[in-house]
Amino acid sequence: MSPPDRRERGLVRPYVVTDGRSRPTRNTLDLVTLVTVAANRPLTGLSPEKRRVMELCRGGALSVAEVAGHLALAISVTKVLLSDLIDSGHITTRPPVPRAQLPADQLLQEVLDGLRSRL
Repeated sequence: MSPPDRRERGLVRPYVVTDGRSRPTRNTLDLVTLVTVAANRPLTGLSPEKRRVMELCRGGALSVAEVAGHLALAISVTKVLLSDLIDSGHITTRPPVPRAQLPADQLLQEVLDGLRSRL
């Protein structure tokens, strides 16, 4: 019997990685949610993919999209893994820092006019 081609292997792996689940336990993760490792959590009992997430995030916060890219897994599969790690207390997540609002054009013009009047 010949080994399965790449496409066939790709169909089985996500099912195995997620223990047969297709949905995460929480629906709070999006592509830019930041993932960080919780301190001093044992890695015993974690799957290789979950251990890899822990290794990746030890260096600092990564987005869900970055984690998926490093693992070469679909976003949906990555969200299932991350949800499991959140539930077990291995990782924490937070939304990204929002971009600062730019001041209104009128305010900038008033500042510029005030500076010009002093020079």
